[in-house]
Amino acid sequence: MKPFYVRELSVYPVGARRVRLLAIAVLASLVANFETTIATILPLLMTDLGMSLEEYGLIAALSVLVGGVSAGFGGILSDRWGRVAILVPTLTVTAACNFLLATVDSVSGLLAVRCLMLFIEGAGITITASLVRDFSPRMGRAQAFAFWTWGPVGASFLASALASLTLPLFGNAWQSQAILMGVVSLTLCAIIIWQIAEPSAALRAQVMDAEAEVSAEEKIDPGKLRELFRHPHLWAHVLGNTGWQVLYWTFAIFGQTILVTAFGMAAAAANGVVALGIVLNALAVIAVGRISDRLRLRKPFTAAGTVLTIAALAYFIGLVGAGASATHVVVVYAMLFLALGIAYVPWMANFSENAEDVDARLQGSALGLWGMVVRVMIVAMLVVSPQVVAAAGWETWLMVGLGGQVLFLLTLAAFKGPWLTRAPVPGEPRA
Repeated sequence: MKPFYVRELSVYPVGARRVRLLAIAVLASLVANFETTIATILPLLMTDLGMSLEEYGLIAALSVLVGGVSAGFGGILSDRWGRVAILVPTLTVTAACNFLLATVDSVSGLLAVRCLMLFIEGAGITITASLVRDFSPRMGRAQAFAFWTWGPVGASFLASALASLTLPLFGNAWQSQAILMGVVSLTLCAIIIWQIAEPSAALRAQVMDAEAEVSAEEKIDPGKLRELFRHPHLWAHVLGNTGWQVLYWTFAIFGQTILVTAFGMAAAAANGVVALGIVLNALAVIAVGRISDRLRLRKPFTAAGTVLTIAALAYFIGLVGAGASATHVVVVYAMLFLALGIAYVPWMANFSENAEDVDARLQGSALGLWGMVVRVMIVAMLVVSPQVVAAAGWETWLMVGLGGQVLFLLTLAAFKGPWLTRAPVPGEPRA
């Protein structure tokens, strides 16, 4: 017996129905990121609890580590038990945990609640990526993942807008935001529960190059996880992209801090520069994803974006302490985020397709293992980067990020997929 909210499809959806189900998967990504957002209330929370930045850094590291473990197991279980059966409870319970967050009155209480929330959320994030793959044939895979990456961006925007509009109405009480985030998240969860569906296990095992009403109802074995470990190119994907993510998460967590401390910007101006970078990145992933899908090429875009990122980052590092004008810094920072967007989405489509070619039944497991390794890296970064910066400055830590980009570029040679000619579509006449 499956839960009431699980709707399995034995025929692959096409047209407007597939687009609608893909949109629900993207909405689930937004909700999973939104309901664990804490940046908007962190300054008020630290003051109220008498918590130092070092204490919060430890809380963040431990909770992200817990989320990483959850991401790995969530992906594996979603391949065995289905996506929706796990996704809906994780989204709903995490949303409800915001009401628990509003009752926190100590640092230890915050640690417990954040670990609980991130443990539940970790599985949810992984499963939303798996659902996006399930509803995106290869000819549209990169653009679909581009919209999936908007989940964190949309969540940050929604949380910031909500705090900006409502905090003054509640006397700047951080508890108000926790309650409102719980209410908004549960409302969005209700929409997701009402609309969500997933392909059956037999359908998920199909490799879809183009949209087609394929039918599959038979029972299938969920596949063996160890099969993924036998393929070095999948490890190259995971380890190489983890190196790439060092730079991304450095800017995601410390972007404003870098601009303020290394370039002397005012906090408001730094937030504006970061917002500009995010907008350009969001536009880049959609545009590049569309072109990558039309040409059916992944690796050339990933390589070009990574080379541009390395060049822009090296130039950016050279500006530290050089007395560059604010306009100069803004332009380079914007170009850096544009380059990051060019590299990321084609890689994600390439990784998904490479894992699919190994065993389409293990897509959730592959994405879950990737998510787990990346989160372990974030924990290490949260612990190590402040010490490196304190001893040698931001330029030294950014060199670590540069090394991660070079590692990613080198591992690209091991990825499967064409460089100059698009991948053939089954049934299509060959030249």
